[in-house]
Amino acid sequence: MKTPKFIFKDKSLDVNRHEIKSYDGEKIECFLMSPKSITKNAPCLIYIHGGGFVLAAAGYHYKNAMRYAKEVGCKVVFVNYRLAPQNPHPVFFEDCYAAMCWTCDNAEELGIDISRIGIGGDSAGSTLAVGVCMMARDRNHPVKFTFQMLPYPYLDARNNSESCKKFTDTPMWNSTLSSRISPMTKADRSRPDYVYYSPVEAESFEGLPPAYIETAEFDCLHDDGILYAEKLRGEGIEVTLNETKGTMHGFDIMQKAKITKVALSERIEFMKNLFYSKNEG
Repeated sequence: MKTPKFIFKDKSLDVNRHEIKSYDGEKIECFLMSPKSITKNAPCLIYIHGGGFVLAAAGYHYKNAMRYAKEVGCKVVFVNYRLAPQNPHPVFFEDCYAAMCWTCDNAEELGIDISRIGIGGDSAGSTLAVGVCMMARDRNHPVKFTFQMLPYPYLDARNNSESCKKFTDTPMWNSTLSSRISPMTKADRSRPDYVYYSPVEAESFEGLPPAYIETAEFDCLHDDGILYAEKLRGEGIEVTLNETKGTMHGFDIMQKAKITKVALSERIEFMKNLFYSKNEG
């Protein structure tokens, strides 16, 4: 999908396109969304879209990111990482990690407060967001994420949970589709970095940031979010768990639906509280 023109037409946002170098020297595209009223030294959300690692960002991904920027009161770095199968694992993780490093390295020039950087993403974007948190920890990157924000996350590549067994043919996403992803991504369980692809299988969750985890009721990935919440809480990490009802995976594609409006308000409130309470503290 081509970049939607509407992202440049919101009169309350400045949107700038950046090309950054990834780990292998290839260029990837990022958009920096900044509310025109925002002051320098602003908080920043690094946002990673979903799509099963194989699909480009959809219109509602951009619309959500624009809302986050305006209503949280933060800058948003929107990452267009390279996609499988043309770019197999771990390319998409390394692209997102490179985007995080670029954000931190250029924080002053971009008007970003490096002590207030959050990361988030939906579905496979959540996998990538959690993976970047773990990569930063394991590689001793100095960034200290304020939070991880994870709507209907894909975090268990084993695909053997009760919700996976139950929801085999639900719309938008289901466990039948999940089972087709690994062959397309060429994720290899024998690789040390496979754990970023299936974060609930990690040996340690120590040092990860507070999390907002949102599940959909009729979603094969429902139990991924619940299990990850349990794992984080087991390490004493603060978790806000929002189990939405009457919802399917990717429900926020229906932008005008009441449940979407409520869920986005919950996400926005979580981010706003952590960005600004931390700053005030």
